[in-house]
Amino acid sequence: MGPLLATIFLIVIILILLMVLFTFIPVGLWISALAAGVNVGIFSLIGMRLRRVIPSRIVNPLIKAHKAGLGLSTSQLEAHYLAGGNVDKVVNALIAAERAAIPLKFERAAAIDLAGRDVLEAVQMSVNPKVIETPIVSAVAQNGIELRVKARVTVRANIDRLVGGAGEETIIARVGEGIVTSIGSSASHKDVLENPDVVSQTVLNKGLDSGTAFEILSIDIADVDVGKNIGAQLQTDQAEADKRIAQAKAEERRAMAVAREQEMKAAVQEMRAKVVEAEAEVPRALAAALREGKLGVMDYYNLQNIIADTKMRENIAGTAKPDSPDGTIPKK
Repeated sequence: MGPLLATIFLIVIILILLMVLFTFIPVGLWISALAAGVNVGIFSLIGMRLRRVIPSRIVNPLIKAHKAGLGLSTSQLEAHYLAGGNVDKVVNALIAAERAAIPLKFERAAAIDLAGRDVLEAVQMSVNPKVIETPIVSAVAQNGIELRVKARVTVRANIDRLVGGAGEETIIARVGEGIVTSIGSSASHKDVLENPDVVSQTVLNKGLDSGTAFEILSIDIADVDVGKNIGAQLQTDQAEADKRIAQAKAEERRAMAVAREQEMKAAVQEMRAKVVEAEAEVPRALAAALREGKLGVMDYYNLQNIIADTKMRENIAGTAKPDSPDGTIPKK
């Protein structure tokens, strides 16, 4: 039993070593590469394992590139993988570009992929242009009528400007600005309703795709709706504001008039008080004159007769001063 146990133990050890070897060394992947005519050494696969690179992420795209006639090497694909790129998507984009006769090198495709853009989608968009629909753009013509416009922009990806070029948001913003400017320069909203192509052609001629990752092929006005009469609304608001200003000024003038009236009443009351005070001094002055001998008794009687005669004449003439408190002439 001793030699039999030793043989079984040896077989188990060999099987474990083989399992570890096939797990660390992708022999199946190496055989697939050889069958596809791709020269990938077994030690290259071991080096990928040591560099923490998944061999299938390199070998499978390399097989596709070889079958498509692209002269790529494992070093290029492995460097792009280590840089954080998507090797499979870059190879698919290169194959699509090569089939569509679009000049695209691996370095350019890798740079686009590392910039965060979908290089395969960009190549597909170069072949099949994309339609971008803008949100509703509100613009006002010179006659004050609001128009609400929705446009469809047909764009094609510009491979050379994908790195550093602006995206779809910039295209939408520029087209919206162009629509507002074009409608704002129209004398009447009817001109836009009759010929919306004028707006799209004017916007297209502005070169809105400069500095972006796209090339604008066409701008089509999809829908035009008439909105509010902004001009009339502004005039109404201005008239209401002028009315409020006029009312405020009138109220200010009324308050000033009331204040002046109150001041005049106070001045009259003050004058009346002074007159009453002065009249109160007359008897005192007469008494003082009598005591001091400046006025005799006969002089005083003559003065009273003159006063009585004056009142009689005023009563006859109807110009007597009212003696009643309410200011009315007492009845005879």
